[in-house]
Amino acid sequence: MSLEHDITFFEQVPTFAVLGKPALRILAIGAETRHLQSGAVLFYAGELADGGYVVQEGSLLLEPNSPLEGEQFTAGPGSLVGELALLTDTVCAATAIAKGPTVVIRISRSLFRKMLEGYPAAAQNLRDMVAERVDGWTRELGGVKQAMDRGGESR
Repeated sequence: MSLEHDITFFEQVPTFAVLGKPALRILAIGAETRHLQSGAVLFYAGELADGGYVVQEGSLLLEPNSPLEGEQFTAGPGSLVGELALLTDTVCAATAIAKGPTVVIRISRSLFRKMLEGYPAAAQNLRDMVAERVDGWTRELGGVKQAMDRGGESR
């Protein structure tokens, strides 16, 4: 695929859409494409993560270690897997298994951080997007707390 095609593809990924074309060009140049056969494991739950993956073609089954850690999830084209690993040290929360022939684009944490250093406007846009997400999660948790508090009063 061409560099311009990769940039256009990255623009469709919500987390990357806020970064802008110049920043996405850096990611597209430095990214690594991996082709997986059906059933191939991309990474295992509990492994150290050093970057994120964007599903370009096919899909990944994300399987947590146990039901207590969540349910299985399928990540299809345009999905960003390992978003947090782009910014900080973390471990993989699930095992990622190709559900069929799958192509992923790997972006290392070091590449992502260098891009943010070189494009402060992209870093600011990303910070703003993350802040909006955290605000939304905080409101949702507040609603859950209120519902739980009301449930406890009726006992």
